[in-house]
Formats: sequence, structure tokens, C-alpha cells
Amino acid sequence: MRSYTAVVEKCPDTGLYVGYISGFPGAHSQAETLDELNANLTEVVAMILEDDHEPAMSAEFVGTQTVSVP
Repeated sequence: MRSYTAVVEKCPDTGLYVGYISGFPGAHSQAETLDELNANLTEVVAMILEDDHEPAMSAEFVGTQTVSVP
């Protein structure tokens, strides 16, 4: 089993959760709940991987960072 880190945001205009997997072209979705978003992203990644090979990641998720501005 492979695991990927999804970046998740909530759209203030629609109230939908929007998620994507950083560096994984085409791996993005949206949903009304976090559980639904996870299921959608799982389905998207499975479809991308159907070709029996993993696409080259264009970036690697490292983490988040707090930026303080005076």
C-alpha cells in the first residue's frame, strides 16, 4: 500500500474542501466533507496509477511553516 500526503483547504466561496497531492499531476478533487474528499482523492490516485507505473513526482511535500510578519 502506498501513501501520499494531500494538501487540504476549505474554499470560502463554496464551503467545499479542496484537496490535491503536491507534485502529483492531476491528483486533485473537492467535496463537502473530509471523508468524501479522502474517498475522491483515493479514487483519483488509483485511476492515475492504473497504468501500472507511478508518475514522476514534480515536487515532494515537505511540510508547513508559520511565517510571522511584523
